[in-house]
Amino acid sequence: MDSKERYINPFTDFGFKKLFGTEFNKELLIDFLNQVLGDRERVQDLTYLNTENLGNTTTDRKAIFDLYCENKKGEKFIIELQNVKQQYFKDRSIFYSTFPIQSQAPKGKEWDYYLKAVYTIGILNFSFPDKNPDRYLREIQLIDKQTHEVFYDRLTFMYLEMPKFIMNEEELETQFDKWMFVLKNLHQLQDRPRKLQEKVFEKLFNEAEIAKLKPEDMKAYEESLKVYRDNYSVLETVKNDTKMEIAKAMKKYGDSIKKISIVTGLTKEQIEKL
Repeated sequence: MDSKERYINPFTDFGFKKLFGTEFNKELLIDFLNQVLGDRERVQDLTYLNTENLGNTTTDRKAIFDLYCENKKGEKFIIELQNVKQQYFKDRSIFYSTFPIQSQAPKGKEWDYYLKAVYTIGILNFSFPDKNPDRYLREIQLIDKQTHEVFYDRLTFMYLEMPKFIMNEEELETQFDKWMFVLKNLHQLQDRPRKLQEKVFEKLFNEAEIAKLKPEDMKAYEESLKVYRDNYSVLETVKNDTKMEIAKAMKKYGDSIKKISIVTGLTKEQIEKL
């Protein structure tokens, strides 16, 4: 672990659950969710639920959520941290949402099929392909394709695409902006930024200090950090290999070194060696 780091990395499994997954830090999760949900919902309190959900039969697969919560109205929240892009990530999100839906069916009595809202919130260290490269909050609901009206408003998927968030501290205006900034930059900071003086961030920075971790928590964090860095290394290798293949193809078809560099991000020297 880099000795210069003062705060834990929230994109590690340990860091994420340390900040958001304990009863003691529940107010952090509540404030974060309220900022993500905006005017749609106001979470007053949450109950943490079992993160391992089994299907209705022995042949059903199971889902293991990062965090799974319920508010006072019985609405369910799945909060997932995803570092590495997966081929069928969208499919997995849909599959996970079926568990809190099915769990609402009462056993042994009549039911009118009324469902309480289910929210799946993904914090992603990658981006989906998008015609709008600046959009970092993606909200998905079922719509009528002809009218573009929402067909069903109690099943919502919200994705925070962290690579697209590029605001610096001086540009932060809303509480949501501040949460995005903290999630992306916490492990690189040495002090709490001037613009993040709210009480909720005071607690977050206090809880995130590496020096305050107990020995067993420090060990767990170091193991979690190793997994994060190994995954990052693999991802960067894949990215670099892809860039090289694109550059080779462009060079083969006679594109200029300048154009290849703009498209791939490779340097002139790297391209000339291909």
